[in-house]
Amino acid sequence: MNELLGNRIKELRNARHLKQEQVAELAGISRQKYIRIENGTNNITLEVLARIAKVLDVTVGDITKILDEPSMVTYRNGNGNDSSKMIVDMLDFFYANKHLYMKLQQNDNIQR
Repeated sequence: MNELLGNRIKELRNARHLKQEQVAELAGISRQKYIRIENGTNNITLEVLARIAKVLDVTVGDITKILDEPSMVTYRNGNGNDSSKMIVDMLDFFYANKHLYMKLQQNDNIQR
């Protein structure tokens, strides 16, 4: 959970072209603590999360919504819907065929 929140905070910070030091200073926390939050190695309190959200000009919900989003590969564990599985299966099929096509092309070039 901490890693997901940290990655989300980092994405929002980068979107605003801010440095870690800037966010830490404006949020009133040390740079080291802020770095640990982004890395997901430090727990974050709601108070600190609210201060970071204010600095990034987003809501706390904008940051924490990442926790509500389902994993992109849940179907592989049998938890996803059929359309997601079908799309990923089509992509797998495409790349398998692409690999085969490239291999055939290489063999064709070698024979020439």
